[in-house]
Amino acid sequence: MPNIITTSPSAFEMAFPAIVIGGGATGLSAALALRDRGVEVLVLERDRTPLGSTAMSTGLIPAAGTPEQRAAGIDDSPERFAADMLDKTKGRTDAEIALRLAEQSADTVAWLRDGHGVPLELVDGFLYPGHSARRMYGTPHRSGGELMGALEAAGARAEVTLLTEATVEGLHADGDRVTGVRIRRPDGAEEDIGCEALILACSGFGGNGEMVRRFIPEMEGAVFHGHPGNKGDAVAWGEALGASTADMSGYQGHGGLAAGHGVPILWPLIVEGGFQANARGERFSNEAAGYSEQAAKVNAQPGGVAWSIFDERLHRLMLQFDDYRDALSAGAVIEAADEAALAGATGLPGDVLAATIAGVANMVAGHEEDAFGRDFTGKPLLAAPYRAAKVTGALFHTQGGLVVDGDARVLRPDGTPLPNLFAGGGAARGVSGPGADGYLAGNGLLTATTFGKLAGFAAAALLAA
Repeated sequence: MPNIITTSPSAFEMAFPAIVIGGGATGLSAALALRDRGVEVLVLERDRTPLGSTAMSTGLIPAAGTPEQRAAGIDDSPERFAADMLDKTKGRTDAEIALRLAEQSADTVAWLRDGHGVPLELVDGFLYPGHSARRMYGTPHRSGGELMGALEAAGARAEVTLLTEATVEGLHADGDRVTGVRIRRPDGAEEDIGCEALILACSGFGGNGEMVRRFIPEMEGAVFHGHPGNKGDAVAWGEALGASTADMSGYQGHGGLAAGHGVPILWPLIVEGGFQANARGERFSNEAAGYSEQAAKVNAQPGGVAWSIFDERLHRLMLQFDDYRDALSAGAVIEAADEAALAGATGLPGDVLAATIAGVANMVAGHEEDAFGRDFTGKPLLAAPYRAAKVTGALFHTQGGLVVDGDARVLRPDGTPLPNLFAGGGAARGVSGPGADGYLAGNGLLTATTFGKLAGFAAAALLAA
């Protein structure tokens, strides 16, 4: 049960105007926005170093209608981006929130880069599934750890008060108004700290096995490649205060986590012409539909694994990603001089694998259609030497959570906001709908950074009123 403590503000020996629970991308974005408005803020982070789910990502943030897109001749707009979100979810998300996030996306990137020194640049060369325009921004090494380092440095420059190794044990509340938090330090000591506004930035519930079984049974027992502190605390606290939740069955999966290595084999190698084969050497799905929904499809294969198969051209494309270089260092990627060597290295049946490769070549040439509906045309033929990685399907982070409005205010079931509670990132309902197939690449960090920014500005406005 969530720990909600009935108390009065006078009970606190220490207080901040605003407190943020969680020091990931959501929390640090919120803190930067508060500091932009001159508000003193305390960020509470349970780990020794702020990392969170963001550090386990590629650090990519989508933004639409940016100057960099226009300079590159890319036709994009917030309306087009929002339409892509609605298409990916088959209309099963909040259209107003999707448009709000899309409209704010270019400002978020510019604000982080130009206002706070976060080195974001437009990523060129490929489209992620569901995106109709190249709109992804990332740090130079396409690394979530690099993004977190830049956000932490920005917080230090902005004089954000960051308290690490501080686990929030409960919230103080007067009715449904939050008045403070109770934290526990590594030595077991507890401390109560007051606040006038609280922002929940402590992500989702992927690390809570019971909640995963309850809300996402198809991923029960799957590898969780996310922060272990994602226990659903924000949802529990919000519900205890009377908040509404939605899309609790929504999640971001990944159909390419290197088996036994815990490093993602990222999806550009698939969308640019690679494919996946199961232990029988056969393709089993439209891999290019999306890496999130592919997770459950991979886990349904014999042994719960598949092989991502690509070539030297795609290997060179992937070298821009730190995750891929980590996979190479870990020995997760094999190289084979020809089809026979590929079959030997992977243990796949040589005749079946050869037929699969030939079938992909025929589809690239337009001589046959894919039974799974994938369009291979327009991509170069795969050619020896080949590369391959044994992968499994993983749960990266949940997408359901507390329902928020366009300013990240947490809402009651009747649509009215709670007095002083805000949420973003994994703590809030995202824009991916109720399943895995609605996740659009980058939308986790879109909601993290943009809802974080909006929450910080809205909380500052509340405090100034």
